[in-house]
Amino acid sequence: MSLQNLADIGSLDEAKPDRADIQRLLDAAERNLDDAGVTAISNENRFDAAYKCVMQCAIAGLLANGYRTSTSKPGHHQTAIQSLQISIGLDKSTVVKLDDLRQLRNCDDYEGAPVSAGAVEDAQRHAGALLDHFKGWLREHHPEMA
Repeated sequence: MSLQNLADIGSLDEAKPDRADIQRLLDAAERNLDDAGVTAISNENRFDAAYKCVMQCAIAGLLANGYRTSTSKPGHHQTAIQSLQISIGLDKSTVVKLDDLRQLRNCDDYEGAPVSAGAVEDAQRHAGALLDHFKGWLREHHPEMA
């Protein structure tokens, strides 16, 4: 599957890559990762902040390739995360772990399921690694956007 295939089936829309948009997403991802470390707030809010970092990286990766998720269709978070293997060359096992975080986020948001301190630490670790991977990928593949 390619990003173009995902666009052909309506999961992605074409978008003009824009350095300012990508930088805003990166700045927001860094702020959210920092916020995930604030222990004065609940585990759920810390987890959500780390998850937002993941999503912002995934969206920036798609944007750097000329695409956006089609937010008018359900599953745009899943599409953004699962396309990381194609968009920025993330290994499959990491994509699976990030998708697990998405599912935990859904349980928290839609069912009120509590989030453990271990899940927060896991989300922070994976979000930080993704942010680092994305920055390196961007410098290598799209230096004009970095």
